[in-house]
Amino acid sequence: MRGGLRLSGLIIASLAVVVFSLFPILVMMGTAVDPAANAGGRNVIPTGFTLDHFRNVLERTNFPRYLLNSLIVAAVTVIASALLSLFAAVAVARFKFSGRTKILMMILIIQMVPMEALVIPLFIQARNLGLLNSLLGLSVIYIAFSLSFAIWMLRGFVAAVPVELEEAALLDGATWWQMFWKILFPLVAPGLVAVSVFSFILAWNEFIFALTFMSDTSNYTAAVGLRTFFTRGGTDWGSVMAASTIITLPVLLFFVAVQSRLSTGLMSGATKG
Repeated sequence: MRGGLRLSGLIIASLAVVVFSLFPILVMMGTAVDPAANAGGRNVIPTGFTLDHFRNVLERTNFPRYLLNSLIVAAVTVIASALLSLFAAVAVARFKFSGRTKILMMILIIQMVPMEALVIPLFIQARNLGLLNSLLGLSVIYIAFSLSFAIWMLRGFVAAVPVELEEAALLDGATWWQMFWKILFPLVAPGLVAVSVFSFILAWNEFIFALTFMSDTSNYTAAVGLRTFFTRGGTDWGSVMAASTIITLPVLLFFVAVQSRLSTGLMSGATKG
């Protein structure tokens, strides 16, 4: 009897957490297709169904351009941070050199610094380097923030790979690069997926740096582009929620594509790091 009550309580609690977590998403999607959205209709269950808000966002605004900018920045951030963090993780996990421990401690300390505290100094640096109002400059900032977490996590994966496997490959006549791509890389790939997801979410959702660094509206990212629907004349809630739904889709698709490797990578990182 107690076991049944405990199970029922766990099920109810789980359902409550799921409903609480999904409620904002349901409101967002319900408002996006609600014809009465701009008349104050922001409900979980829409009063009707329309795609006019999506048509307005995609056909009558510059939001497709903002989405493209976000995709470019996110792609550059994911690829660059994955490659740099992989080689850096191999360096700190496999090679002995002076200052190695200090570098690891600095990487750990960097993760504790809030991004907001660095807006002004990074803005001044970007201005001096001519990287303001540039997708490249924004990508560099995101790569820098992604690297500390990525290096620290991948270091655990590299350290967990037995050195004997690498030595055996080298004894069999493989070059270091052949050993790296055929032996080491497949074993740390789950961790690489996990850090790529982190980098993608950071670059896709970040707002403060994208707003601060961009003065040209054509270079806005999708997160900043949402502001264009808030005007002095009022807020176009239907378009806001439709644009928010569109922004959410790439993240969901990315998660679906890497879901199996992501769970493996997170579990391995937790136990091996």
